Amino acid sequence: MTKKLYIKTYGCQMNVYDSERMAEALGAEGYVTTEVAEEADMVLLNTCHIREKAAEKVYSDLGRLKPLKAAKPGLTIGVAGCVAQAEGGEILRRMPLVDLVVGPQSYHRLPAMAKKAEAGEKTVDTDFPEEDKFDHLPDRPKAVARPTAFLTVQEGCDKFCAFCVVPYTRGAEVSRSADRVLSEARGLAERGVREITLLGQNVNGYHGAGHDGDWSLARLVREMARIDGLERIRYTTSHPNDMSDDLIAAHGEERKLMPYLHLPVQSGSDRILKAMARKHRAEDYLRIVEKIRAARPDMMLSGDFIVGFPGETEADFDATLDLIRTVNYGMAYSFKYSARPGTPAAERTPVPAEVADERLQTLQALLTGQQRAAQMAMIGREVSVLFEKPGRLQGQMVGKSDYLHAVHVRTEATPGTIARVRITASAPNSLAGEVA
Repeated sequence: MTKKLYIKTYGCQMNVYDSERMAEALGAEGYVTTEVAEEADMVLLNTCHIREKAAEKVYSDLGRLKPLKAAKPGLTIGVAGCVAQAEGGEILRRMPLVDLVVGPQSYHRLPAMAKKAEAGEKTVDTDFPEEDKFDHLPDRPKAVARPTAFLTVQEGCDKFCAFCVVPYTRGAEVSRSADRVLSEARGLAERGVREITLLGQNVNGYHGAGHDGDWSLARLVREMARIDGLERIRYTTSHPNDMSDDLIAAHGEERKLMPYLHLPVQSGSDRILKAMARKHRAEDYLRIVEKIRAARPDMMLSGDFIVGFPGETEADFDATLDLIRTVNYGMAYSFKYSARPGTPAAERTPVPAEVADERLQTLQALLTGQQRAAQMAMIGREVSVLFEKPGRLQGQMVGKSDYLHAVHVRTEATPGTIARVRITASAPNSLAGEVA
């Protein structure tokens, strides 16, 4: 009997990948996905715990499911992901409508948990199991896929930055077998995927075992570049301390490795970087950027910044602005510091909220100016665009440039087509162009 599964995904690209694998695991038990929660036999919230009040948002969303649960007593409701890992059984205590809670390392056990839920048994699984979940997940379906795909190669983090909850919710760094990653990548290419983004909490720290020894991310990228049909490779998220010379060289040598790199730094102040336990200085980061641009002069860089970290002074903030001006980012993500329970920084005295707010506005204005300038500089240039889906206008397609810009083009091309496009205009968050 066919059952319907509705998944709501919060947070990062890794959660998007995890949601796909959860759906595939439950697909083996007869579940098919639906975009309408009211149609579902199971509702699964795949959660993120990075930002402040993430857990409360999940509880709020669960509250909105109460009428649906009352109307459909047989409905199974599950909470997965990092909030599930952090909260565990507390979710069942606060929200009795929840039937199962599963952490990000245990979702290969979802089919068995679903069967127990259908029999009226509530379950919680937030273990860090010894077995590799990927060994127990079903093979990926052979149907034609979207032209782009995520592929997790590494999970967890050993860096223990003072502000970050990831080591506690995702566990220690673990790299997938290179042979298994390459097999999955080949399967995706056979299904029509033209671009793969390799994922990891610390993706450039990848060290996977292979049939002939240990593999680095650089070696993995070079081997993936040989896969027929696969035309583009990206990876995220990187740590500056693991940006090896071999990986930097690959950016200049591998045509399929795209000229866009997300390389978070968080602050431009050495004092704050030390307080964050980042284990690098601003100068170290800038030297890495120099090496990257020497290898690939057209590289577009993005980054992450935290404003208002405990102890941040005006001088520290000015150092961050100076670093941003030096690097000149194509885009960046910026946040006001939010304390995560259980992390070292959560015990420290926060910067006054009004000060942090003002600094965030200043920093975002600088970053927005750099992003707009980068997009304006694209006008008149030819770029490679991978078309992904129809646009809102008749006869229009939307795709991503090699620099990860969204590009709108009037064309009869189909999804999965890669074409040279001349950029003609820039909007706040996208570009327009015409087939060259």
